[in-house]
Amino acid sequence: MEPVRRVAGRMAPLDLADVDTDQIIPKQFLKRIERTGYGPFLFYDWRARGNFVLDRAEYSGASVLVTGANFGCGSSREHATWALRDVGFRAIIAPSFADIFRANCYKTGLLAVTLPESQVRHLIDLVSEDASAEVTVDLEAQQVRGDGFSYRFEIDAFARECLLRGLDEIALVERHETTIATYETHRAPWLPTVN
Repeated sequence: MEPVRRVAGRMAPLDLADVDTDQIIPKQFLKRIERTGYGPFLFYDWRARGNFVLDRAEYSGASVLVTGANFGCGSSREHATWALRDVGFRAIIAPSFADIFRANCYKTGLLAVTLPESQVRHLIDLVSEDASAEVTVDLEAQQVRGDGFSYRFEIDAFARECLLRGLDEIALVERHETTIATYETHRAPWLPTVN
């Protein structure tokens, strides 16, 4: 996973609360095991109805999704974060996230930022009025900054450190490779080994 220090770019508004992972990536697209290629299926059912906000040309290429409370609720689908990353989102700002979804974001290098409802409303209104509005989501400073405003956010210290250093679960284990190898040399010979 690449380190995440700051995400700067245009925003896209999804002014909805309780967006569940079934809507983010429908079940029929979960048959693959790859972590890429899910972008075309992001919000598939909503896009099929036509005139979906994220399909508008002015939001094409946005790297920050600003959305309503309880984003990512529902079933636990890591595919949801993969699909969001596939279309280019690197940060999501919302008043709240489902716990498992937020954890999946951090595991895949997607920065989930929680701000108070009033600040999220300001960002949604801002980008709805001016689609070229940009923000910087600075993980090091724990701030969302734009033209004339700066909002501080809190984040779990461990998740922050992992994102800043680009450490996913495998990389966390690999940091202990020497200790693991030493342990393996002292294990009873009758125990199974991994080659």
